[in-house]
Amino acid sequence: MAQQAYAEVMAQYGHRILPQYHPYTRFVSRVAKRLIRVSGIDDTAWEFHVIDSPERNAFVLPGGKVFVFTGILPIVENEDGMAAVLGHEISHQVARHSAERLSFAKVLLAMQLTLVLFGIDPSLFFNHMTMNLMMLKPFSRKCEKEADTMGLELMAQACFDPHEAVAVWRRMEDSGTGHGIPQFASTHPSHKNRVAYLQDKVR
Repeated sequence: MAQQAYAEVMAQYGHRILPQYHPYTRFVSRVAKRLIRVSGIDDTAWEFHVIDSPERNAFVLPGGKVFVFTGILPIVENEDGMAAVLGHEISHQVARHSAERLSFAKVLLAMQLTLVLFGIDPSLFFNHMTMNLMMLKPFSRKCEKEADTMGLELMAQACFDPHEAVAVWRRMEDSGTGHGIPQFASTHPSHKNRVAYLQDKVR
């Protein structure tokens, strides 16, 4: 599944990935290497790709494949800001959130099959709304919050300033990214709640 996801991303963005010698790629790699050294999983075959695209985003695939869009670079502004983004993404890998999501999906499937065995229509409990709003999205937000916490710890251990994570998400909010989506309908915490959470953690 990880290989398939990687192949799909490369098919979509491969022609826009900056070369390893590009200043943006070297900037991301320099910050990433410091975080990986303290992550506890530096034996993973980490790969960091910078995609020349205006999206203000970054994401990680299972196996340590991290993608950063150039659109987020003005938001991060500096190495500490980049560490806030990469620390979060690396933490998803450290916490094995991809495996957790797969396991959670298997649990939900098992629950549906059990209802079928008892003659109960699973759609009564597992319709689109309940699956998304009450199960899958809250679970995803839990993983995001955990990655936020772990990301701050990685930043501190790698001698980056964790307070910059608060500044990054404030700048993200000011940029208008993600506005208009209420938190309960999103896979991520709202920017406002994320800033408040991070502020509390770095005090």
